[in-house]
Amino acid sequence: MTPPKSAAPTLHRITAAVAPPSPDGRGKDAEFAASVTEVLDHFFASRDGELSRLGDVYVNAVRELRSFVLRGGKRIRPTFAWLGWLGAGGDETGSQADSVLRACAAWEFIQACALIHDDVMDASCTRRGEPSVHTRFADVHRRASWRNDPAKFGESVAILLGDLALCWADDLFHEAGLRSDQVARATHVWSAMRTELIGGQLLDVVGEASADESMETAIRIDRYKTAAYTVEQPLHFGAALAGADPRQIRAFRAFGRDIGVAFQLRDDLLGVFGDPAVTGKPVGDDLRQGKRTVLLAVALRTADAENPSAAGLLRDKIGTELSDNDIADLREAVHELGAADDIEARIDVLRQGAFSALDAAPIDPGIRDRLHGMAWSATRRSL
Repeated sequence: MTPPKSAAPTLHRITAAVAPPSPDGRGKDAEFAASVTEVLDHFFASRDGELSRLGDVYVNAVRELRSFVLRGGKRIRPTFAWLGWLGAGGDETGSQADSVLRACAAWEFIQACALIHDDVMDASCTRRGEPSVHTRFADVHRRASWRNDPAKFGESVAILLGDLALCWADDLFHEAGLRSDQVARATHVWSAMRTELIGGQLLDVVGEASADESMETAIRIDRYKTAAYTVEQPLHFGAALAGADPRQIRAFRAFGRDIGVAFQLRDDLLGVFGDPAVTGKPVGDDLRQGKRTVLLAVALRTADAENPSAAGLLRDKIGTELSDNDIADLREAVHELGAADDIEARIDVLRQGAFSALDAAPIDPGIRDRLHGMAWSATRRSL
């Protein structure tokens, strides 16, 4: 039951978060996700008075941000942060558990900022099967018959809401009720995450504009745009809150780095071969946008060596206006070049390396099992 708006959410749903992974290997934890959603809902409610002083324009815009944050997502980043805390000795029944939950939930605002801004930069019309934030506000402009360009208006509002989400991530972290020593240990992780996330997005933007085909660049983008803030840094953040020793932190970061990159490689595959009903994005979006992914780098490297005509097709078409037939031709070329199989093999190697790092460290066995389950879930998503 959702608590009253005047009461801070508690950990009444947390126990299931550390259960062994389900038999299907996905390790989905709806109960923990519900607790995070309650924290976020309570936070939005706590800002109502501040927003109302600025008027209906602000209230209505933030209502869209609230809907975006609360309606979707599996709360992966908060969950990894929570498990980092538990794995390093945190006590889910202790006095700090509620505060840690709120701090972990702050990662969902980071995710909202990243997704909203990413959709603007990629000109993506959908997210999670719904119109993206900038698309929604462009529609608001059109329906109201306002002046100037609706698309520009939508992008401007989305950028502002993404900025607000980043600010509110900081607010939720620092207002979580953590002890001063916990804040001190976690702040450097939090700060590095924000800097690297923005840097990774910049690398992606420049990579697309410059048509950088190098494997090194593609892997660096994967690491810093998505992988680090998805698994590696949330685990480190939670472990820092618990006062983890260096061995535990090294293991969490090694595990998180490999699983985070494998997670993004899976996204690379889904961006080309995925089912829109699963991904919530139109099929072939990465091809239309000219994403400089590891998948594309592998395909081009093989094509240059073995199939010049396929190399020419990829270079001529990637990042242009593509018909459905064009998408089908590009997908077939990537598949025939063996790029998808190469990425699958890379995911397997990364997953095994991650498990080896985690298994060698002094981490609670139950949490280790839970992380194994989450790793399988994150890296074996259906195409």
